[in-house]
Amino acid sequence: MGKTQTYLAEVFGTFALVGIGSFAILSSAAGGSLDVVAIAFGFGLALLVGLYAFGEVSGGHFNPAVSLGMFLDRRLSLNDMLGYWVAQVVGAIAASLVVLIAFNDNAVAATTTQSSDNWAGIVVEVMMTALFVAVILQSTKSERVRGTALVAIPLTLLAIHIAIVPISGSSVNPARSLGPALIGTEFGDLWIYLIFPLVGAVLGWVVHKIVAEGDMSLRDDLDGVRRGTGAPGASG
Repeated sequence: MGKTQTYLAEVFGTFALVGIGSFAILSSAAGGSLDVVAIAFGFGLALLVGLYAFGEVSGGHFNPAVSLGMFLDRRLSLNDMLGYWVAQVVGAIAASLVVLIAFNDNAVAATTTQSSDNWAGIVVEVMMTALFVAVILQSTKSERVRGTALVAIPLTLLAIHIAIVPISGSSVNPARSLGPALIGTEFGDLWIYLIFPLVGAVLGWVVHKIVAEGDMSLRDDLDGVRRGTGAPGASG
């Protein structure tokens, strides 16, 4: 696949994830109160849409934390990871612009991720992103479960949203939080969602290497990361 195709797949996949998820939030709020299950299904099914439409082209990351996990696992080069990050942010911003056109800037602000308690938000974003990345790393590598990855990954995101929407808004994705924040000009807790899903991605990779692969030292992997090497062009 050409780089242009790959990055466009990440743009449109992230657009689908953030766009459908954002509209699910606003549809849920139309009844007067947020329906956590409806929001969870919105994001989970949005990821399913993106994976089926574009996953075969780019690997279907649609999330800088996932791309970081793939880089650490040496399935993505450093340059490609940075390209994925740019594409994902562009897709998220484009999705929030569509929400702006359909509604207004207050509606976009309502789709941002906010934490009811900063420490609780940090903890759940780290832990849930770690679980999400661990599922992705294993389900896209293991021959035993690889055939179910397209379903397992969206279901994992759905479960995460059900669990932590009331606590942190359930981001586990810096691009998903950045796009609505920029367009809705609502930056209150943005720092949590830019930093700690990435911390969770590192933790998820470490757990995957130790538990799933039995690599207790991580020495060779960390040497590769320090050199910025990976499997150029490869993705999950």
